[in-house]
Amino acid sequence: MERRRDPLTGQWRVFAGHRQDRTFLPPPDQCPLCPTRPGGLVTEIHKPSFDIAVFDNRFPSLVASPPPPSVAGTDLYAVAPAAGACEVVVYSDDHEATFAGLGRERTRLVIDTWAERYTALGARPEVAYVFIFENKGEEIGVTLSHPHGQIYGYPEIPPIPRLELEAAAAAGRCVLCDVVAAEVADDQRAVTGNDSFVAFVPFAPRFPYEVHIASRVHRPSLVDLDDGERDDLAGVLETVTRTYDLLWGFSLPYVMAVHQAPTDGGDWSAASHLHVEFTPIHRSATKLKYLAGSELGAGAFISDVAPEQAAAELRARRP
Repeated sequence: MERRRDPLTGQWRVFAGHRQDRTFLPPPDQCPLCPTRPGGLVTEIHKPSFDIAVFDNRFPSLVASPPPPSVAGTDLYAVAPAAGACEVVVYSDDHEATFAGLGRERTRLVIDTWAERYTALGARPEVAYVFIFENKGEEIGVTLSHPHGQIYGYPEIPPIPRLELEAAAAAGRCVLCDVVAAEVADDQRAVTGNDSFVAFVPFAPRFPYEVHIASRVHRPSLVDLDDGERDDLAGVLETVTRTYDLLWGFSLPYVMAVHQAPTDGGDWSAASHLHVEFTPIHRSATKLKYLAGSELGAGAFISDVAPEQAAAELRARRP
């Protein structure tokens, strides 16, 4: 387990060979995220029932006290220990549940859990960025089908959040505040919203049915939300995920990613604007959006669906 810096891009990559042996799509009666019931499998959660569970990932990419790198670094090839954190957040003790079906109260509890873990992990000296996400669906590559998300505590700000923060720094203001104002004023890409949050297909999405949820008022992180705003976030998350499942009549695979202020000690209050990004990988009911030459080779995304069309389709299926 170690980190290596790519000298061509300056980006850090993590290597964790032990993850090759992680549990892969076990049958439901062998699921390690289900509760431990009398006479049944002893799982990661030693209780017969639960609301939400959080624990350290058994197959982490980053740990608080990592071993030293396996190779020596040089001026060209920098290496570092894989310091950080990897946690699992189990949304429900129901193996068949999905985020879309949690209900408003449970979704709010998930948000409160995210905020608590953001504070706890962000206080660790080795964690510069707390990244909350969910991989949903076998098409995405999940290895456990039980409803759950993950939280990574990175020792540096990852590339995509860093690009967003750099764009704000270059503009001298919060760019997402400008985006929210534009999307509210011209709602052709809107999906849903309420008093505190708006959900929209971005003007230049990477994936055809990508949706971003952003706070209407500038909020750097989850911990900056008051109770009413957390309730509103729960409502929009529920509507967006249910809309995805209604779009083509099946539980849509996606990656959900929470972007918020880094925890590296810097003052990110003006540049960071809390938002949640959903990136489903379907481009139609029967076709996936593969990352091929342009995307993987050049980092240039090409989409098959206009954002305005995708937004209209999603609005038409909104519950």
